[in-house]
Amino acid sequence: MKQVTHFGERADFSHDGKRILFIEKTFGDVFEVELETGIIRPMTHHYFHEGYTRALYLANGDILLSGARQFDANDPWASRSEKNAELWVLKKDLSGPPVPLGEKCSEGPAVSRRNMRIAWTQGGAFYMADIVYEDGRPGLANRKKILDKGDLPFETELETQNFRPPDEKELIFSTYGYQGTEVMGLDIETGKVVNYSQAPNQYDEPEGIFPDGKHTLVECDKHNRKGTQYIDIYKLALDGSARTERVTFFSNYAGYKASNPVVSDDGRYMAFQFAKRGDMAGVGRGILIFDLESYEKAEK
Repeated sequence: MKQVTHFGERADFSHDGKRILFIEKTFGDVFEVELETGIIRPMTHHYFHEGYTRALYLANGDILLSGARQFDANDPWASRSEKNAELWVLKKDLSGPPVPLGEKCSEGPAVSRRNMRIAWTQGGAFYMADIVYEDGRPGLANRKKILDKGDLPFETELETQNFRPPDEKELIFSTYGYQGTEVMGLDIETGKVVNYSQAPNQYDEPEGIFPDGKHTLVECDKHNRKGTQYIDIYKLALDGSARTERVTFFSNYAGYKASNPVVSDDGRYMAFQFAKRGDMAGVGRGILIFDLESYEKAEK
């Protein structure tokens, strides 16, 4: 395990695994760290903005951002709500400010690692579309609703997480408040929903998914069932067995937790953040790298 930044949150691996994109802080700037050298460069310093809550690499190397057009320090969390946070595309060459896609987004969008498809949550429903470029300017095409929470047989709040590799025909998502919080999968073609965590009264929120699609990392309180301030990172099988394996043990130490893990495209490394108990969900105090390949060998 290695700490690669001493600030920041919400890591995302570049497709070649050589860089990590991250948010400085909630409503802050976006940065990128080169893992070999440790050099950190700002990605959003070349224009004025109101801060971001998400930054994710698109399949072509451009960056999908989520952030509001206005920010009020006296009412900061309003900028994170689906009424204000919207999606933007920032070109990888940083040749100008980002272009708005015209869609508001609740919390994090899901981004394909294979093509320019994205999915997002708005008004208790999931939408999916393709990012296309016309005269170099990004926009959305083939937009459609793929799930509405009102169609589910239980009450919940939804958030998209990942397209499940390798074929990306399924969307992994969170159902907040249902049996604690459960990890679900949506068959995009048929609309069938599967509960993968199957753990009533336990917090299970999906985060980074493995490139073979057989497991996802989750934020989980299985070890104590005390809620989101006591979470650590687990590995959840997506074969219907609900089998889990604990990966981090930060909450064993008073005042700490680990969260927001992602997996590199080769499946060898996990990037995640640590935070202090009491920090709001998503807040991080530095990015760390975990060698999954060495860990798996040691476990065997």
